[in-house]
Amino acid sequence: MSSLVVPPALLRWVAGIEVATAVGSAAVDVPDHATTLLVRTDKPELVVMGPRTRAAYHVAAPGHSCVRVRMRPGRAQALLGRSLNGLADGALPLRELPDLDIDQLAADPVTVLERALADRPEPSGRLEEAARLLVGTTVTATAARLHISERRLHALFTDATGLSPKHFARIDRVRTVLAADTGRWADIAATAGYYDQSHMTAEFRHFMGVPPAAFTAGRRPAATSCTA
Repeated sequence: MSSLVVPPALLRWVAGIEVATAVGSAAVDVPDHATTLLVRTDKPELVVMGPRTRAAYHVAAPGHSCVRVRMRPGRAQALLGRSLNGLADGALPLRELPDLDIDQLAADPVTVLERALADRPEPSGRLEEAARLLVGTTVTATAARLHISERRLHALFTDATGLSPKHFARIDRVRTVLAADTGRWADIAATAGYYDQSHMTAEFRHFMGVPPAAFTAGRRPAATSCTA
């Protein structure tokens, strides 16, 4: 898997762009609170992948290649022009998307996205601000900081991300653990915002299927075949 350089202007919309090619070995798709645009390069088709609430372990047939565009919080809703409520752990095939040529998107995603999004008005930053606050505080405190009700915060998140704010924050924490290089588990738990190490271990097992130490050591759930 290789990551493409995302120009500064595009970073308002896109968190990352990757080109992935299956090599026939086991791979893991970790939990993700982002919505992803996925384009197959061998038979161009566009699929909108909703947030992934559990890790997926799989083996894909060698040679399959795709472009993955990971959208920033709330941006996919603006791009698609629809609520993302109900899209978690799901996929939405699209025959077309205004201003986006699927064949060109597969061949040159950066240029196509720059052209398509250059003149679009940037959505409100309230969702991203809420997502940033949730990393270090509670849903109640986040709503208070934004001067909105918890009910309104919940509606904002489910429409814009497909997840409740609490679920969004839980996935963010486990991704922080996955991104940690080295260190004591207790320190990693504190940095990620868990109450303690046992809380982190239970949450990690929920999302990844195994405790963090087992995952790091390579003792992971069996991978299943992926033929799509």
